[in-house]
Formats: sequence, structure tokens, C-alpha cells
Amino acid sequence: MNWLHNRIPPPLVAALCGLLMWLGAWQWPSGLQLPLAWRLALALPVLLLGLVVCLAGVLSFRRARTTVNPLKPESASALVNSGIYRYTRNPMYLGFAMMLLAWALFLALPAAGLGVVAFVLYLNRFQIGPEERALDRLFGEDFARYCAQVRRWI
Repeated sequence: MNWLHNRIPPPLVAALCGLLMWLGAWQWPSGLQLPLAWRLALALPVLLLGLVVCLAGVLSFRRARTTVNPLKPESASALVNSGIYRYTRNPMYLGFAMMLLAWALFLALPAAGLGVVAFVLYLNRFQIGPEERALDRLFGEDFARYCAQVRRWI
């Protein structure tokens, strides 16, 4: 399954997981019976935090003048380890996972949380692993030190 490495853009993976979560909620509407106001109150802060985390990652890459393209990690021109990257090695992916969690909360279907799990598992296997191997080849010991100091997700 190496053909999947760095092939599908993570935003598309997140959108597909979100669609499957919605289809699951539509197909099996046995979710929690929460009023819309409660679902919004639960989901909106998580959604906003996910957006902020994701955008902080993009801004850090822009400041370092390196590529944001997740399909071409070998074209990175800088190892970004400042800003939000002091706390997580993958803030953009973490932000997407948080947005999916917000969607699961809004749907009020506990099984929708499986979409978040599927997203994280897919990214760990087919996106982050290959990215980290490319960054290790590019930045060697600097990247190894960074990985030892900062967790992959949170």
C-alpha cells in the first residue's frame, strides 16, 4: 500500500472522513438527542480552536518560506520548529482532527468519533510517516533532535 504514501491531500482525507461521518449520522440517526443550541455550544469552540491551530501551522510555514504542500515533503527548504511547532509537529493535521471532532460533536453521534480515529490512523500511516522519512533525509540530526523534543500530535 505504499502507493498511498503522500498521494491524497490531507484536507481531502478530512473532507472524506467528514462526509462518511455525516452519512453515518444520516443512515443511523440514533445519536444523542441534544438540542441544536447544545450541539453548537459543544462543537463551535472545538471548531474554532482547530481552525486557529491549523492556520498557525500554515503561518509558521509561510514565515519560514517553505512549502505547505503535504504531497511534496522532500521540497521543504526549512525545518520549522518555532511558533506552534514548539508544541506539535503536525499542527495542520491536528487542526483538521479537531475540526472533525467538532463535526462529530455537532452530529451528536458517538460513532462519528470513528471518523476522527480513521483520519488520525490514515495520516499516521500514509502521510506523516513518509513525511518524517523525507524530513529526516533532508535535515538529519536536527530533525531527530526536534522529534525527540516535540510530540507528533500533542
